[in-house]
Amino acid sequence: MACVKMRNSLLKLSAGILIAVGPLNTAFANKADDTLRTTFTKEIESVDFYFQSAREGSILSRQIWDGLVFRDPKSGEYVGNLATSWKWINDTTLEFKLREGIKFHNGEDFDADDVVYTVSFAINPDNHVTSPSYVNWIKSIEKLDQYTVRVHTDSPFPAALEFLSGLVPIYPNEYYAEVGPTGMGLKPVGTGPYKVESVEPGKHFVLKKFEGYHDGPKGQPSIGTIDIRTIPDINTQMAELLSGGVDLVWGVPADLAEQLASSSDLTVVNESTMRIGYVTMDASGRGGDNPFTNREVRQAVGHAIDRQAIVDNLMKGSSVVVHAACYPSQIGCTKEVETYDFNPAQARELLTEAGYPDGFSIDFYAYRERPIAEAIMAYLADVGIKANLNYLKYSALRDLQTKAGGGFGFLTWGSNSINDVSAITSQFFKFGGQDFARDEEVKAWLDAGDTSVDEEVRKKNYSKALQRIAEEAYWIPLFSYNSNYVFTKDVDFTPTPDEIVRFFDMSWK
Repeated sequence: MACVKMRNSLLKLSAGILIAVGPLNTAFANKADDTLRTTFTKEIESVDFYFQSAREGSILSRQIWDGLVFRDPKSGEYVGNLATSWKWINDTTLEFKLREGIKFHNGEDFDADDVVYTVSFAINPDNHVTSPSYVNWIKSIEKLDQYTVRVHTDSPFPAALEFLSGLVPIYPNEYYAEVGPTGMGLKPVGTGPYKVESVEPGKHFVLKKFEGYHDGPKGQPSIGTIDIRTIPDINTQMAELLSGGVDLVWGVPADLAEQLASSSDLTVVNESTMRIGYVTMDASGRGGDNPFTNREVRQAVGHAIDRQAIVDNLMKGSSVVVHAACYPSQIGCTKEVETYDFNPAQARELLTEAGYPDGFSIDFYAYRERPIAEAIMAYLADVGIKANLNYLKYSALRDLQTKAGGGFGFLTWGSNSINDVSAITSQFFKFGGQDFARDEEVKAWLDAGDTSVDEEVRKKNYSKALQRIAEEAYWIPLFSYNSNYVFTKDVDFTPTPDEIVRFFDMSWK
């Protein structure tokens, strides 16, 4: 009976927003003024890529800046961007020949000094970049001549090109030295296909096509202006879309997308993403003694949640239940792990064995998809775990976790679109700020996988780490995400699984 009630509650949650779809008012949002208007859901901390960690920040970065290399989102192949070629000198040294004749948006010439300055700044621990894991595999960088640099790694790092293609944008050295992160956040300057016309921190960003963009793999942008407003509320986003205030919205809930698909003025596309949702628990007691230091309690959480029901009723689209702490396509990910089927009776037995026959009450943290967080809490309540929701911004929750708080909650991770286990499992299980397992064996296996250029060695060690994470129930992986993109018929746009919206690939029909 409880299961029926839980499924009914999920259906009610998924139907929480209803809209009437009729002809769009296109008085504002159309191609007449060559301006594509869109929205961000999350307020980013800074436009300076190195001082934020949101997907929205990654999307902005790809428009404003370039990296040394570019990964083609369709083929997965690496091609030169700010670099024209590269070669491994040895297992820990990667040499790049740089493209000549490139200028930054402010007129500065691009050369090796910009690459060396940017990377040196990012890897300096005194600068406290928000996500040091993006660059802490780099030991040093050196300039050989005006258009040649060498990147030195601490140890073999097989994912180097993957990281350099999206997580290490290059800044103008003279400008960044003058204005620093604060100035870069307010008046960003890059070499990318779009330059920044204006920034209202966290709220409004206007990008203009950079007429001087180089002949690189991103291609010349087609749309003249990109106008982005931060609108956290999905109801408001939908109202803007239907009234003609915006041309494109992504991350649209499944039921809304289904309703909008009936409009002859809109295109609705569902695309899989590399993001997965998971429940984390303070297994090591970083935040003090708590029930989750007991493995049976963690396993009970795994059996308490009906992940398939959440996928079917809330996620829909191309989402699937995930059992390992990684996205299935990532290099090193394995399906051969302990699984936790939906079994409330077994969950209650495990809680009783652990000394909690009447359950317990505890704080529960989340930062997105409140209906999903509430569905998880309802399942937990059904077996006796009363979860008290603390709904925070991601930056606040991340900072809390680095200080050992917020150890029990529903979070997600998109791996920054990196198709490698090192971009997810290694981020959360190698004693970093969001590692609540602190398992020496897991760390050792991940270290071995992260530093070998032998693919079989990598897979073997990652498999061991993922199996132990599952056996110990350090995480309860939930499901993969999909994203619904809704845009006006005037927009020509093909979403990609890496969840990066590339405005420079869009055009008007």
